[in-house]
Amino acid sequence: MKILFLSNKDLASNFALNRLLPKVSKNNEVHLWLSAKVGKNSVLPKQLTSLKFFEQDLFNEVLSPLIVKSNNAYKAFDDFSCFLSSELKEINQINSPEIVDILADLSPDLIISIRYGQILKEAVINLPKKGVLNLHSGILPKYKGVMATFWALKNNDCEVGTTLHTIENGSIDTGRIIKTSKMKSRADKSYLWHVLELYKQGSLDIMAAIESLERDELLHSEAQEESDLYFTFPTEIECNDFENSGFNILDEQDYMTFIKDNYL
Repeated sequence: MKILFLSNKDLASNFALNRLLPKVSKNNEVHLWLSAKVGKNSVLPKQLTSLKFFEQDLFNEVLSPLIVKSNNAYKAFDDFSCFLSSELKEINQINSPEIVDILADLSPDLIISIRYGQILKEAVINLPKKGVLNLHSGILPKYKGVMATFWALKNNDCEVGTTLHTIENGSIDTGRIIKTSKMKSRADKSYLWHVLELYKQGSLDIMAAIESLERDELLHSEAQEESDLYFTFPTEIECNDFENSGFNILDEQDYMTFIKDNYL
């Protein structure tokens, strides 16, 4: 198959791609397009500004050159070329007519979205013969929207999870559910720790779906129950409430341990 991965240029996306690309590229033609960020331009609370620094700025600008020089199996974005059949691209306007034309020429059989920063529209969705799959870092339909794991922790849910689902139209997080994977939430661990842990199983769920499609099997899926709930980026007040409840959005020591264990 010809598979196009759409992802965001951040730590969690890189971690998931490191777990997927070496395996997927063995039997498939793989392409990768990255977005620079998720969501529209806005003034973020100080906690989310700090999170962005660790997820993107520190990882991409400071740590990635060190990762490239290391002998670890996990790679920085610029080192993924060995798994790809075309040049890695940064695409932030995927629904524009010019990019849709490029995508039509590429003619992927399957598109897989992992934290991609743009909402896909019908012109993109209708191109791949085997459809579009998205890994959502939240349990659907309860947690549609952004930072679903944050909201689950804030609501004191005993479990957090990922949902692998189809994208069938331009609405958000509404497609048919292929697989939901859950893990116990931990009050002693940060939001970012939970997200990174979730992508371990989430990447396995994507791999299982790809292997089924390689065998020309139909993916079993179920329609979501309807829900009008949609979660947006938390405000500074909501971030403060989260921290006052005993949670952390990120823990610098856990972050550096994760980097050392996986990348350096």
